[in-house]
Amino acid sequence: MEKLEESNRRKIRRRDLQQLILQTIATAGVLSIGLLAPNVLKAMKKFGLITNRRQKEYISSSASKLVKRGLLFYDGKTYCPTLSGQSLLHRWQFADFKLQKPKKWDRKWRVIIFDIPENKRKVRDLIRHLFHQAGLRRLQDSVWAYPYDCEDILTLLKTDLGVGKYVLYLIVDELENDKHLREDFDLI
Repeated sequence: MEKLEESNRRKIRRRDLQQLILQTIATAGVLSIGLLAPNVLKAMKKFGLITNRRQKEYISSSASKLVKRGLLFYDGKTYCPTLSGQSLLHRWQFADFKLQKPKKWDRKWRVIIFDIPENKRKVRDLIRHLFHQAGLRRLQDSVWAYPYDCEDILTLLKTDLGVGKYVLYLIVDELENDKHLREDFDLI
């Protein structure tokens, strides 16, 4: 049991380290190998990740793995994120995202409707997953409701995933039979 827990902790730390490397390089745009380790080391200390003598080795190894996975490009001197690396970083950021809830409900529903074509099925499934994870409630396959403002994150999603023309955001004063939704969101 302890070995399984330790293995899970290592996987989480590895993912956190890879996310940190991607984030550092994406923020800087392009980062030379000499600058990568000091920047990531500072962030690692801040977040309490990997606290031993082999930190630079772990960073180098993780960066190499990100290059092999096609998430980073390395030309022998500098690292820069690839499109798939930027996409993965956005997914990680959205996965960790939590919508803010104001203290008082304004008694309006936010309804999101989308009709994403079949050739973008992966994006459609990703949006459903992100909505579910963020706490939105599904009314129908492509209709979701939330009681608080979420326009900012939706705009970001639409832009990053390239589905702006397929998604509608509605602010609704009244929803028929919304008792179950009010119960789900503790608004009664």
